[in-house]
Amino acid sequence: MDLEDLRVAVYRSFAETGRAPEVGALAERFDTNQDAVVEGLRELAHARHVVLDPDDRIVMAHPFAAIPLGFSVMGTSTLWWGGCAWDAFALPHLLPEQGPMLVATTCPACGQAHAWNVGTDAAPVGPQVAHFLVPVDHMWDDVVHTCSNQRVFCSTDCVDDWLERSDHVRGYVMDLATLWRLARHWYTGRLDHGYTRREPREAADYLRQVGLSGPFWGL
Repeated sequence: MDLEDLRVAVYRSFAETGRAPEVGALAERFDTNQDAVVEGLRELAHARHVVLDPDDRIVMAHPFAAIPLGFSVMGTSTLWWGGCAWDAFALPHLLPEQGPMLVATTCPACGQAHAWNVGTDAAPVGPQVAHFLVPVDHMWDDVVHTCSNQRVFCSTDCVDDWLERSDHVRGYVMDLATLWRLARHWYTGRLDHGYTRREPREAADYLRQVGLSGPFWGL
């Protein structure tokens, strides 16, 4: 079983069905045993292509998620958990044939519902802001915690209220246009064979190009 074939199979299963593939189904697809699939998934997790839970089940394959983390994303024929704000806004770009997509969430501070039609041509318009809690240098320390704390709020007032009540330190706040630009090309090519993750310098250049700056982003 080729590791890149396994990676693409995981991603395309998410893309087509909205769900993570089961280990048994992957073993059948590649005509191998489940232990070999689990070992392959662990290698992919080590390379940060997927995130596994303690039982080796797939939790995330960014921008896809197998668990609810605050967002839902509805395309023309499929419904996904959106993962974080970054990933939820990335799905319409990764799967343009399914868009525009309806991205929905609630404000963590006040519970107000929000939804946007997100497409590839222009950022959605709205007064809401995204708040990222965990700085880039620590995003992979606990990636589920990181993703569950990349959320969209009604306003900076709601961000401040949530931070005070949750006893968190302020992270990074951006408007919807910046969030859309951040998500737009971050995952380009991830569904294809031969995809490679950006090197740190390439990632830093990308972050600057979309309008991010400062030590939170390692810039």
